[in-house]
Amino acid sequence: MLHKEIPFLRIGLPLCIGIITGLYFKPDSFFLLLTAIFIITGFIVSLFFNKYQTNLLFGFFLTITLFICGLLLYNNEKDSLSILKPEQTFFHCTLSDYPVEKENSIMMTVKMNSKITTLGTEAVKGSLVLYNKKDSLVTSFLPGDILIIRCTPVELTNRGNPYEFDYRFYMENQGIKYSAFTSSRDIIRHSIPANRKLIHKALIIREKIIGMYKERGITGERLALVAAITLGQKRMLDPEQKQNFMRAGIMHIMAVSGLHAVILSVFLFNLLFFLKGKFNILRILITILILWAFAFVTGLTPSVLRATIMFTFFQAGNLIHRRVNGINSVLASAFVLILIKPSVIFDAGFLLSYSAVIYIISFYQVFYLKLQFKNWLTDKIWQSAVITIIAQAGTLPLTIMLFNRFPVYFILTNIIIVPLSSLLIITACTIPMLYPIVFLSKTLALVLNYLTGLTELLTAKSASLPWSNIENIGMTTVECILLMGTIFLLSYFLLNKHSISVFYPISLAIALVAAGTITEISVRTTNELIVYNTPGSSTIGIKTGKILNIYSDTALIRPEVIKHCATLGLRIKTNTLKNKYYCIRAGKRNIVICNSLNQIILQNYSPDIVILTGLKPQIDNNLKFTQHPETLILSSEASSGYRIPKLVDIKGIDTVHFVRKSGAFIKSI
Repeated sequence: MLHKEIPFLRIGLPLCIGIITGLYFKPDSFFLLLTAIFIITGFIVSLFFNKYQTNLLFGFFLTITLFICGLLLYNNEKDSLSILKPEQTFFHCTLSDYPVEKENSIMMTVKMNSKITTLGTEAVKGSLVLYNKKDSLVTSFLPGDILIIRCTPVELTNRGNPYEFDYRFYMENQGIKYSAFTSSRDIIRHSIPANRKLIHKALIIREKIIGMYKERGITGERLALVAAITLGQKRMLDPEQKQNFMRAGIMHIMAVSGLHAVILSVFLFNLLFFLKGKFNILRILITILILWAFAFVTGLTPSVLRATIMFTFFQAGNLIHRRVNGINSVLASAFVLILIKPSVIFDAGFLLSYSAVIYIISFYQVFYLKLQFKNWLTDKIWQSAVITIIAQAGTLPLTIMLFNRFPVYFILTNIIIVPLSSLLIITACTIPMLYPIVFLSKTLALVLNYLTGLTELLTAKSASLPWSNIENIGMTTVECILLMGTIFLLSYFLLNKHSISVFYPISLAIALVAAGTITEISVRTTNELIVYNTPGSSTIGIKTGKILNIYSDTALIRPEVIKHCATLGLRIKTNTLKNKYYCIRAGKRNIVICNSLNQIILQNYSPDIVILTGLKPQIDNNLKFTQHPETLILSSEASSGYRIPKLVDIKGIDTVHFVRKSGAFIKSI
């Protein structure tokens, strides 16, 4: 019955599969021509089956069409980003957001409009991240400002460590493929546009609202927290504040999303109680308009757009007096966003928010009715607990895969802090509206200051509780998908036993165990050498089965290593590099780790693999290889300007790998 009750599942699923396929396959013109002929022929043939109650042939070719559309949409999005040469170039750009002050530079994201050459201008597409030397002039720039800059674009790359966050892929999905380093001299011209785009006006208004909070007495860490929770502006947050919210399991209240939309819509509905009956349409329209205004002042960020579109679809059904299927409305909003930006399905925020909302719609009512309380307060606590448990169940696999942690006290923290944050959000939204009335806005600011301080205090206390987090856990993408399916079907079976057979959740659970077993066998039966890309230090790992021996110049285990071990369940044994050189026998290979390579080391150990450590590894100029190592690796500690001495003959070496430039080195041994 999916085609009747939830049509957007049927049309959205093949579209998403096509987009995912676009990661690995780019169709050429011949393939598209054959596919077009096949689909058109199929639709023509399906016309002869219209007399039947169901036309399976039409459904099949519609699915194929949607799959191809997804494939084309994603490839078109990837191809829309211009390819730039690593040479000094002049660009005509538009500043996308406020400049962000970093430790040693000021980061600016600019949208490239055109490339200026001696022959004129050439249109370019995509954005560029600029790291500009600290300059007070740059910090005064506003979103939408026009810049002409001179820079040398450098393609963004990953560090190449196993199971690390794919930074390059993430940035490309934001429309950014290149970065560059500049100074104030490279900003050739700065001008203010006659008319700014809507998105730029939204960012400026958001900053003005933050200024209103500041003028009414909210400053420091509390201002940063208000800006993050209410407006989704996290630039001012201290890293410790972010960690506390993550450890407490309430990081979602900092992402302006469905929670904020629900809080505001419920508040507005209750506030407009007098517009009932005949005026209910006006009540819904006012709520939608104010919600879109809220989305506007929060900078029209993807997370708040998701929530606002979802709410609009829900209420649109009520306006036309049609029974609204909640999941279909949610998927309809997702479908719209996917058509606009296909790569959104790879965004962590998109996946987390939609999985949470789908779980809540599917299971909240049934789960809530399992227990009933006559006491009003107990009932409200139970409602909050049910929503928290269901949302956490829906996002559990993604949380483990993406963040390698699980907040233990999530029910307690959400029951206490989410209602508190609701008051905080409502109070914060009221201050700008009443800002001209100084007495009222100052009084509300005092209340907001207190609520923010209390939220911060409770979050810090929750995060500091013993065993507040189970950390260093992880899973592969396949395991994550199977676990999500297993939890969903198991929940559906337990709460609606007569709806589906127990066969379905058991089958997925068996598949999950099988995937985990295959991963476990693969990990236990493979040995690897990993030279991690950890700037500022040398980190070498030798994996033998489930044990990872780490050789590093520091006792501190780097996050890159922790992520790798958490995903595959590896045990770490640390070894601090203290001597000038080490020789390790791994498998059938001699591995030498040293910061100075000379003839004595080569003669004594006959290394198959040489790993050079240190900022400037020393290699004897008169070095003569009697037996060339198969691989020479320069660790990530080596400076970017380091070069192997010209007198050293490396022609006989199969592989010379500079970790800092080419990424982590991984090889089976």
